[in-house]
Amino acid sequence: MSGIAKLPSPPYYAVVFVSERTEGDNGYGHMADVMVELASRQSGYLGIESARDNELGITVSYWETLEAIKAWKENAAHQVAQQRGKSEWYRSFALRISKVERDYYYDM
Repeated sequence: MSGIAKLPSPPYYAVVFVSERTEGDNGYGHMADVMVELASRQSGYLGIESARDNELGITVSYWETLEAIKAWKENAAHQVAQQRGKSEWYRSFALRISKVERDYYYDM
């Protein structure tokens, strides 16, 4: 998971996950890698972009439909990760779902 995701022409959906982490890794890094791999195999998955510093993380995943997003939210392994996030890994987080109408990509 590095760089700018190469995506199809819109419309599609973006799930923006912004988080503030608790101290220590506590298995977070491994679980994040597993979740990216699992999500990439889900029907309707288009790509992901992520950045994190010591205080704030932003991950944007892209999906073909709202139904694909719902299926990912309900995935059993993802639900385990969500629960661990709430109990162990995050001090706070926000989740925002948006429809992408336009997309401009420039590769210099």
